[in-house]
Amino acid sequence: MADLIQLLPDAIANQIAAGEVIQRPASVVKELLENAIDAGASHVELVVKDAGKQLIQVIDDGCGMSETDARLCFERHATSKIRSADDLSHIRTMGFRGEALASIAAIAHVELRTRLHDSTVGTRIVVEGAKVKVQEPCACAAGTSMAVKNLFFNVPARRKFLKSNAVEMRHIIDEFQRVALAHSELHFRMIHNGQELYHLPKGNLRQRIVHLLGKNYNERLVPVSEHTEVLCIKGFVGKPEFARKTRGEQFFFVNNRFIKSPYLHHAVMSAYEDLIADDTWPLYVLFLEMDPSRIDVNVHPTKQEIKFEDERLVYNYLRVAVRHALGQYSITPSLDFEQEASLAVHKNFGKRSGDSASDAGASSVPPKRGSALDWVNLRHWEKLFKGLDEEESSATLTDMPQAIILPSAAGDEAPAPPSPDEEVAPEPERDEAPAGEDQLALVSEQRVWQLHGRYIITPIKSGFMLIDQQAASERIRYEHYLKHLGQQPAATQKLLFPVTWHTSPADAALVQALIPHLQRVGFDLSPLGKDAFVIHGLPAELTDLPSSQQLEELLEDLLEQYRLHESVQHDAPERLARALARSTALPPQRTLSEVEMQQLIDQLFACQMPWKSPSGRKCVLTYELTELERRFNS
Repeated sequence: MADLIQLLPDAIANQIAAGEVIQRPASVVKELLENAIDAGASHVELVVKDAGKQLIQVIDDGCGMSETDARLCFERHATSKIRSADDLSHIRTMGFRGEALASIAAIAHVELRTRLHDSTVGTRIVVEGAKVKVQEPCACAAGTSMAVKNLFFNVPARRKFLKSNAVEMRHIIDEFQRVALAHSELHFRMIHNGQELYHLPKGNLRQRIVHLLGKNYNERLVPVSEHTEVLCIKGFVGKPEFARKTRGEQFFFVNNRFIKSPYLHHAVMSAYEDLIADDTWPLYVLFLEMDPSRIDVNVHPTKQEIKFEDERLVYNYLRVAVRHALGQYSITPSLDFEQEASLAVHKNFGKRSGDSASDAGASSVPPKRGSALDWVNLRHWEKLFKGLDEEESSATLTDMPQAIILPSAAGDEAPAPPSPDEEVAPEPERDEAPAGEDQLALVSEQRVWQLHGRYIITPIKSGFMLIDQQAASERIRYEHYLKHLGQQPAATQKLLFPVTWHTSPADAALVQALIPHLQRVGFDLSPLGKDAFVIHGLPAELTDLPSSQQLEELLEDLLEQYRLHESVQHDAPERLARALARSTALPPQRTLSEVEMQQLIDQLFACQMPWKSPSGRKCVLTYELTELERRFNS
């Protein structure tokens, strides 16, 4: 029998290795930027065309390479970072495996131009599919310019599965931001399709965060600084009130290397316990400095996963450091960790008076008990909307005070109020009237009631119905926007004074792609520069926004909700309709008149799917009188 095992050719082996190292254009950006950092560059420029599918070029003023090094750098396992196995326990550079350039050259057309600072002539090398096509001297600036063209030209399956340009560009921006955050002392520049997206001068970390994420982030940052014998922790975390519902603003760096660690993320989230909602994510940019011998970075080819010698120790240090920073800046108490949770969860807890204009509207006075429905404990009703089964819901109803007046036990609808001309027989006088009976009688005459600004109660023939007004509003708005995105455009109300909206460069690209869809639902906005837009008009139903600040908050929330639905396989109009519905739905604690509540109910049951909101929340729960009677008689 003939031998079956054989050595793979280098070209095939490099393509296989490239599958681990180079997953998309953003992987090339990461490797080339890290090489520029390791070369000692002070100025780094990234040029991208067609979201990296056509061109990715990194230009730096680092040390450059000799002719021999320039040729050797494309070989597998060729590196200048380590010399022996002992060096693996003392790694300070970004790269060390010697796989990146070989993997890139195996699946793309690569052109390298490099020159040492003390040389007069540089070297130009062209590699296509791991084969060197050209090697010649050239005139070039000191440093290195690496241009990667036609990525995955010889791996059509991988190229076919690349996402849209907007998605791939967002991944490239993510990698660029991570490297730029880790090295605020360097000058960075990024150009996409001839347009400059980022121009980052040298500065400190706070300045770099503001330049990358936006001008309004300066007021959101809380500094963190802790130094111990084991590790040093520094950086910034975000104030709790600015936590978002989508990820993307969480950065961990260990010895200036970006890492992903769910374990350390849990430490930060535990520091925010009782300060933010469970489904939100705070901003943090945290740097951990420790002895390289205490960590292992040689875990994954991307080098974004590392192992710590004592993970529990790092976890505790990180949690205490973040908690102490939040307490030091009067955001959460630093000593009394047994503080009542109901106080800590309040959005104004711990804020100094006069910190913001919103403090003026805050009030510590408890709500008035002008209605018998206000006596209901809100916790019982919140449980009803969290997916309890029928038995649990029934058990909860037994705890309700009898302040709620239900329809008659026979299941008939509540009688209509008498007309002005109809004579009403006076009720017989009672010897002893229970406290609050007049209020209860008024409540029983209504057809709908609002509970704590969140839920609507309305009687039905067989019992009563609970409506989550925010979820119902979301369903109504969703079907409204979906209709206008698919058919006729919605009406637009022009603003008296146009509003200028500034976004981050990453969000600007997303807004550019969404402008045609936003115009169909009533928004009138146009680009103004690379990261700014002018808003001339709004959908007719949104013209009650009182200030430009609230309008900007609405649009930022819209983008956040849109990104939140990216994991769902829907087209852009569908995702935009979901995002708009969630952003423009009735806010919690919104008081509605009886007419408004009735209109909401009518619009909800005119929808094609009135029972659930687009985000999956229940809009309606019904309760039978027979079940209530059984529970009371048991």
